[in-house]
Amino acid sequence: MTTHRSAKPVSNPAQPVERAVTAALILAVLAGLAWIGGMIYTVTTGL
Repeated sequence: MTTHRSAKPVSNPAQPVERAVTAALILAVLAGLAWIGGMIYTVTTGL
């Protein structure tokens, strides 16, 4: 009789990729907020 081994979950190899994508999205949001803040600062100071 053959023993059947359960398949390894797919989520484990995808975890580092998901973490990298999340980090990239957070950095993109922070860069966008910094850009908007810079634009508001530029407009309000009249440079």
